Amino acid sequence: MRASDLISKKRNGGSLSREELHFLMQGYVSGTIPDYQISAWLMAVYFRGMTREEAADLTREMIDSGSTIDLSGLTGPLIDKHSTGGVGDKVSLILAPLVASFGIQVPMMSGRALGHTGGTLDKLESIPGYTTALSPEDFRRIVSEVGFAMTGQSETIVPADRKLYALRDVTATVESIPLITTSILSKKFAEGADTFVFDVKCGRGAFMKELDQAKELAAHLTETGRHLGKGVIAVITNMDDPLGAMVGNFLEVEESAACLGGSGRGGELATDRRSEDLMSVTLRLAAWMLVAGGKAKDVDEGEAMCHEHLGNGAAWETFVRNVKAQGGDEKEFLSRLGHYRAPLRHAVPAEHEGVLFGIDAFKTGMASVYLGVGRNRAEDDVLPDVGIELLKKPGEEVARGEALCRIYARTQEAVDLAVETLDGAFDIRTGETFPPKTMILDEQAEL
Repeated sequence: MRASDLISKKRNGGSLSREELHFLMQGYVSGTIPDYQISAWLMAVYFRGMTREEAADLTREMIDSGSTIDLSGLTGPLIDKHSTGGVGDKVSLILAPLVASFGIQVPMMSGRALGHTGGTLDKLESIPGYTTALSPEDFRRIVSEVGFAMTGQSETIVPADRKLYALRDVTATVESIPLITTSILSKKFAEGADTFVFDVKCGRGAFMKELDQAKELAAHLTETGRHLGKGVIAVITNMDDPLGAMVGNFLEVEESAACLGGSGRGGELATDRRSEDLMSVTLRLAAWMLVAGGKAKDVDEGEAMCHEHLGNGAAWETFVRNVKAQGGDEKEFLSRLGHYRAPLRHAVPAEHEGVLFGIDAFKTGMASVYLGVGRNRAEDDVLPDVGIELLKKPGEEVARGEALCRIYARTQEAVDLAVETLDGAFDIRTGETFPPKTMILDEQAEL
């Protein structure tokens, strides 16, 4: 086989066999097929798509490109959640310890910043000393001892996806439904969970802009997951506006700590109205995990149970135990809450009075990338202390000149780029009634 022939076959609308996909993935991982040829194939897939069978075969080949984590023998149930990516999406940081506090084991393999969206691993690694580079043995041990563990793709676990993930980010091929499906499922299957809850984001800040697109992705995930023998739940959630109050790495850790009940344990934090949309999504996803794990009879009971564990400190204590188990410096972490910010601060004022109808999540995400929350190039580092704090949320009245958000940056150039990118991001209207926004758009469950 020749890579160029397979690229042209896909470019012309053909479907690649499992043998052909094996050739591409093994060649890419081993280095015999270069980035530029895989980039061409990714673009061909972006425009031509994949059949369901082709996507399933690619998922298997990506899993088989390396080793998998053996979690057999753990008490379980083993349930994980994965998001398709959003702005201000720190749901995993709250959900994993919350669900684990009920005795459900959550093995979570997450990703880094991709496109305009942040990465769970980048956020966690903003905690001093915290490592997501866990060996399979340490991953298994921490899941067993704490209830959840957060890891990334190592050199040996799903190496094909690890390389493709970074390449998609810089070749404008992120939004392909087959590529998103295979990327998500290869990681999920490699980590050893039995059931998966997928948070499929929909809206201007998501990779799926329209509800029909999101439903298509949800169907791809549930059908492929069922085909491979796993229980699957897909919840489509609203991503028109950034989730919560913070967009940044440590900023989002800080908001997560507040939502987990960490107020007064090292910082002057308190959850407020700005986190209501975030918690609406988090509680529904966590409730589905409790249903899947046999802890709740339905999502209403599951949400009520979650409120209890947020209030009594069980979820927060589980989070802190994980921080210590994954190498984090608990004392330094707690001392940073409420204080760890980049040195330059800039407030963005409202141009006129009115009601804030929306905040463009895509523009907010891109502004955060320019600050250093994400990556412009695959080799870029992310910065832990930069980001955007939203001071106003949709539905609130604002006065002319009132601060809508605050930018935290390390350079004036970054501030200027962020301000330019945020131009037009805040939709302020007068004389119109604000329509309440629904966060849960659709749900599909196959258990």
